[in-house]
Amino acid sequence: MSWKQPRKADLDMQSTRIHFVDVFGSQPLLGNALAVVVEADWMSSAQMQSLTRWLNLSETVFLTSPISSAADYRVRIFTPDRELPFAGHPTLGACHVWLSEGGAPRVPFEIVQECGAGLVPLRFDDTGHLAFASPPLIRSGKPEPDEIAEAAEFLGIELSEIVEARWIDNGPGWLGILLTSAERVLALEPRRDWDRSVDIGVLGPYASESEIAIEVRAFFNDHLGRIVEDPVTGSLNAAVGEWLFETGRVGDRYTARQGTRVARDGLVRVSRDSEGRTWVAGDTRTHISGSLELFASIW
Repeated sequence: MSWKQPRKADLDMQSTRIHFVDVFGSQPLLGNALAVVVEADWMSSAQMQSLTRWLNLSETVFLTSPISSAADYRVRIFTPDRELPFAGHPTLGACHVWLSEGGAPRVPFEIVQECGAGLVPLRFDDTGHLAFASPPLIRSGKPEPDEIAEAAEFLGIELSEIVEARWIDNGPGWLGILLTSAERVLALEPRRDWDRSVDIGVLGPYASESEIAIEVRAFFNDHLGRIVEDPVTGSLNAAVGEWLFETGRVGDRYTARQGTRVARDGLVRVSRDSEGRTWVAGDTRTHISGSLELFASIW
């Protein structure tokens, strides 16, 4: 008896497009990878979560029709274990794909993305890079002494090395730790066996004559509880920008580097406009485009 492959029609196949995008990389393949699924209105939350877990990237974005009449499109952002209200590199990558798929903003030169955190404005900056407006902080202010001490223990540093610590949470829960220099940030060897929740962003300045102003590193627990370092983090850099502008530690425009210790080279361009709003910009490149085929009858 011969075996015959089932016809796609018999399996109730759903097909849509998927793109793999590099965000913030100084060159191709040096930023943070992102999968963007197009026209995903038909997918359930469970299906989105299942696909994200299978892809095993830090985030996967699903483009859907907007609910708000003020938005151009809506995104749902998933990590392998949960949905996020907002994330930075998925916001830039999703907008990049939406535009490449023929998306046109309702208002010229003003793109509005809808996500769990609300409406996020995007635009092209004066260097031609896509930029998003920093969302408002959910939590700010100085951490408690025991919270700072716990962060220092995790990072393997003395309390005296911390110049300043702040809650800079715009969704993921970031605790910001400012050190004396970029070199000290790069030398960090944080704990890898930590059994508590971690969402820590560490930053330090380069010498004043450097083209790069700040070195950034981000540490968090993945969906299996392991401590990982993120290659490039848009949400963290947005919150860091708010912090640095407010305290006068930088001018109205600077470039941060992230990913050095994990063999990436992310460049994040952060600026403040005349109205005091912080914008985060970076390169976006599509490296893979194709068809995503899912069989609804067996999924």
